Amino acid sequence: MTVRKIERTPSAYDYPLLIKNLLRPPMRYFPHREIVYKDRVRYTYQDLDRRIAQLAHALNRIGVRKGETVSVMEWDSHRYLECFFAIPMMGCVLHPINIRRPPESLVHTLNHAESRVILANADFFPALESIKDRLDGPKTIILITDDGIFPETALTVIGEYESMLTQHDDVFSFPDFDENAMASIFYSTGATGSPKGVCFSHRQLVLHTYGVMAGLCAYGFHPSVNADDVYMPLTPMFHVNAWSLFYLFTLLGAKQVYPGKYDPKAILDLIVREGVTFSHSDTPMIHTLVNCPDIRGFGLTGWKVIVGGAPLSKSVCRAALSLGIDICSVYGMAETGPLLAASLLKPEMRSWDPERQVDVRCRTGIPSPMVDIEVTDIKGTPLPHDGKSIGEVVLRAPWLTQGYAKDPEKSEKLWSDGWLHTGDIGFIDADGYLQITDRTRDAIKAGGEWIDTMALEDLICEHEGISEAAVVAVPDEKYGERPMAFVVLKEGYRDRMTEEDLREFLSARVKAAGLPGRGIPDKIAFVETIPTTSVGKISRKQLLEKQSPVPFDLKNGP
Repeated sequence: MTVRKIERTPSAYDYPLLIKNLLRPPMRYFPHREIVYKDRVRYTYQDLDRRIAQLAHALNRIGVRKGETVSVMEWDSHRYLECFFAIPMMGCVLHPINIRRPPESLVHTLNHAESRVILANADFFPALESIKDRLDGPKTIILITDDGIFPETALTVIGEYESMLTQHDDVFSFPDFDENAMASIFYSTGATGSPKGVCFSHRQLVLHTYGVMAGLCAYGFHPSVNADDVYMPLTPMFHVNAWSLFYLFTLLGAKQVYPGKYDPKAILDLIVREGVTFSHSDTPMIHTLVNCPDIRGFGLTGWKVIVGGAPLSKSVCRAALSLGIDICSVYGMAETGPLLAASLLKPEMRSWDPERQVDVRCRTGIPSPMVDIEVTDIKGTPLPHDGKSIGEVVLRAPWLTQGYAKDPEKSEKLWSDGWLHTGDIGFIDADGYLQITDRTRDAIKAGGEWIDTMALEDLICEHEGISEAAVVAVPDEKYGERPMAFVVLKEGYRDRMTEEDLREFLSARVKAAGLPGRGIPDKIAFVETIPTTSVGKISRKQLLEKQSPVPFDLKNGP
């Protein structure tokens, strides 16, 4: 026998999972809640709804039609929020542009996405001017500016965002269409080649919103969120759809705050002034904030922050907790929507001592509802969840990208054997928490033993004089590979820390952590900064290009 299907009445309505339907609950429950942009704009959800309609009319008026791509190049703002709704609700495809990309990458992504229109902040006009002759076909440019002033430019600009909105009606009939229609395309950081186009449908983004809501709201885990939270993103909105969390907080009808161009002092001011209670951040940003000289003058108790992009080190976690910040790690990828797991505390863990909680908060995370995570051996066989069996992390969830745009070969590799292959190596413990230990391309195999670079970086950062650390593999005649550490020293330690001091510090800790003795680096370079990618991850590629760096001169610097 086969499964029995429900007999569908011909006139029944097939309710599509479309982004426009995420706007209905806030209009019903909290229409007067605020959306704030820096100290310049403050309006309600009713205003948001009207402005989304006006933007749709404006785009429609200039000839934008279903299926076409509209690119956005903007700081984190209420305008970006409006674009994330209006453009896909029209049946178009939103392309958030990574503003940190070099010119070659910018040309590739704009041409590959087949952008029809670019909404660009005036700050990014110079970047667009430098590549305009290399773009496929003419692009319609709409200016975004806070002051309404048109800059002098070689670009052909048809209008200014705010003035265009005011010329149009504030009601728009957004159509129903197939929920599998593409809603957004953005581009991976291209660590292993040209940036890859990652696409998500309306159905996937709506299911991601509800899955994350269940994980963060329903189970009594900590930290949790609800409609009374005040949300401010601290991950750039071009990065993986700003983790798609603005969709969740819009659905909840929560107050939202957008900081514009990131400035640590301004961000801290906004947190206090607007009562921000929840943010997501990448690791470099939270590291910058907790080390901001002025931070202890701000009351941050109760501010909940989830951190992704790169591992949350225990030292940064402890520093944040000491400031009253309720912090934990999360896990996801460009290809996954992105959120898959969060290192939330189960109810019984709330009573644990702080240091034991730090171990959990810095885990990669426990899977969200509707997410299946396994670690597999080289044959693809799932490994036990025993906290020690290490393998490749593979995934299934209803919101994972189904493939890369115009790249069937890489898409098939991504989805080998019906599981999305992350390229991450890790284990799952008996409590169900995933721990990523490395990337397959970054892992160090020394004499037949895997060396956990992330654990080693964490141990290095436990030294009171270390601000940041990164570990890479370098060739070794005896073992094949050995770790090399790049270390940023804190002020006051640059004139007295030596390589031998750090090796001595690590010797007992490496053994206690269960790492191989050969995990203590032979080579240690003291550097001014650790290079990162445009989305805040350690750029091991750049570090590998510096395998023989200029040693840090204790008197004169590098």
